[in-house]
Amino acid sequence: MAVPRSVLITGANSGIGYETAKAFLQSTKPYHVLFGSRSLDKGNAALKALQDECPQASNKAELVLVDVTSDDSIDQAFKQIQKSPGRLDVLINNAGANFDIPHLRGECTLRESFTKAYDANVAGAHILTYTLAPLLLASDDPRLIFVAGLSAINQASRAYFPTPPQPAGWPKPTPKFEVIGYRSSKVALNMLMLDWAHKLKADGVKVWAVLPGMLATNLGGVPEMAKAMGAGHPSAGGNVMLRVVEGEMDHLSGKLIDKNGEAEL
Repeated sequence: MAVPRSVLITGANSGIGYETAKAFLQSTKPYHVLFGSRSLDKGNAALKALQDECPQASNKAELVLVDVTSDDSIDQAFKQIQKSPGRLDVLINNAGANFDIPHLRGECTLRESFTKAYDANVAGAHILTYTLAPLLLASDDPRLIFVAGLSAINQASRAYFPTPPQPAGWPKPTPKFEVIGYRSSKVALNMLMLDWAHKLKADGVKVWAVLPGMLATNLGGVPEMAKAMGAGHPSAGGNVMLRVVEGEMDHLSGKLIDKNGEAEL
């Protein structure tokens, strides 16, 4: 029997992370799903829901408490994975946060909406990857994925969705939906992917940033608004992560790719 490949998915208790965990749990190939969550209660509840949804799944999932904004939490996750299974075949940096919407609600300052987004979405992914790198290098086929949201480095060449044209003058109308802090941090993640692809090239680690498309997750706490704007189901994100890990995008390692396997960078 083949040894299951270990896959850590951060932010697995909801949205794309949850659907990614489901895709691996239901795969016909053997996986040990490391179900990353920063909350014990939310993680356990989501893991139970996942197992209830997939009663026939032969693969197993294990909760890993990991808050990417906490170095201590990241260190504890390293120790748990080092103890068992002792290596990491796949790291999916999915955990992310949007503080633009909380800023519109008056729950944080404009500066906080940016600094918190960069802490969670960029620094968190970088420090987690740095800490877990020895476990990745213990794999015979290591893979590293950064979930890039909707934000590509070449976004300026496209229609500036979802922000409509703005009138002249100041102040501008207060938007109902705002993502600039989140998107800026995710574009920074493009650069982070390029740097990790460079750092780990000689080690044979395959690295991608993945644009799963606009999906109706709870990011920013406005899933219904996202649906009204045409967002798809988060399962589409889980499916593309599985396709990347199972080799369909190997020829695009070191690239920013979309859900169709087309290189964006």
